[in-house]
Amino acid sequence: MSENLSLPAREQIVIVGGGVIGAACAYYLARAGCRVTLLERGQFGRGCSHGNCGYVSPSHVFPIAQPGVVGRSLKSMWNKDSPFYIKPRLNWALWSWLLHFWRRCNPRDMHAAGHAIHALLTTSRTLYDTLMQEESLACDWETHGLLFVLKSDAGFRHFAETDRALTEEYGLAAKPYAGTELNALEPALLPGLAGGWLYECDAHLRSDQLMAAWQRVLTARGVVIREGVELQGFEAGAHRATAAVTASGEKICADRFVIATGAWAPQLKHLFGCALPIQPGKGYSITMPRPKICPRFPMILEEHRVAVTPWESGFRLGSTMEFSGYDTKLNGTRLKLLKTGAAHYLYEPWAEPVREEWYGWRPMTYDSIPIIDFAPRFSNVLLAVGHSMLGLSMATGTGRLVTELLTGQTPHLDPTPYSLRRFR
Repeated sequence: MSENLSLPAREQIVIVGGGVIGAACAYYLARAGCRVTLLERGQFGRGCSHGNCGYVSPSHVFPIAQPGVVGRSLKSMWNKDSPFYIKPRLNWALWSWLLHFWRRCNPRDMHAAGHAIHALLTTSRTLYDTLMQEESLACDWETHGLLFVLKSDAGFRHFAETDRALTEEYGLAAKPYAGTELNALEPALLPGLAGGWLYECDAHLRSDQLMAAWQRVLTARGVVIREGVELQGFEAGAHRATAAVTASGEKICADRFVIATGAWAPQLKHLFGCALPIQPGKGYSITMPRPKICPRFPMILEEHRVAVTPWESGFRLGSTMEFSGYDTKLNGTRLKLLKTGAAHYLYEPWAEPVREEWYGWRPMTYDSIPIIDFAPRFSNVLLAVGHSMLGLSMATGTGRLVTELLTGQTPHLDPTPYSLRRFR
């Protein structure tokens, strides 16, 4: 990406949201010559961008809504010990979301979503390489792939069908490692596992370190980051927002605005003039020192839905999906699932002392496709929300696309699949 893009001189941009999507938008807009102010209701980088497993994963093409998911989710969603759990409650927005989700659990909708996801993941992966080369971000960046591990022979054979679909439809082929071949590749795994599939296109990093390093880069590029500032509304005229109005009553004027508030976006939908079918999908992680027998590869323990991330600076177990609204409890049962799941696969599934037990709300759309589009109410307010479980993986591509849409450039990828029109 060139350092200076064609746009009106020194436009003022206000970005609302200090997670990885907001940071990426701020970075590319600042590179384009904009004056950027970023508003964060809490602390920069401390939401869902803080404690995730740090995958930058072109392999994660398929949406959550896939054939067969309806039956599996109906069987498990009331079980608190299941990786997928819905807290029983009367909530029309949730049940409407689930109905739309279940309707998309078919091959046609799965591949339609897959191609939209694939485009954004692929460009983001390339842009991450450029970002790391140009900015030298200290965030334990590694590029030797992601390993999907299967415990049972049936699971290994079933994943072969997934890999075949990824290869034929998207050109994403993995290397299979069966039985002892898997142990030779990754000695930290227990013997007797069926096998694994290595996607060498994937990379990983430490998300909290990424956000800290990106904050330093943004500040050096002149981005003003203001924490503890909550958006309350807009001043507007002639179908354009003229100022962001904060909860304290302050008015922050700008030429254009970006909304990157993640799972909080639905609580602001009254400002934008459109429905935002996003549910907070609660995920958990445990961060600890590296065990003595530490994996080389990040991996997904597929049949127990546990993600494992080793870094030079530590070790993290993460995952689970809990639909419990904006519940702020750190659920010990969910954290225990991570440890018990990892124990089926690893010689040393955890280490002491635990440095952090964490949860975050993923902004889940029912088709797993993010929303990158202008708000119907304002021609200069751009939404960049709903990245589901792939915010980190899609951040750089989103930041570049947002910059192109705001500055009138030809987008480097087709923005149509990310439009709000798909919900009408």
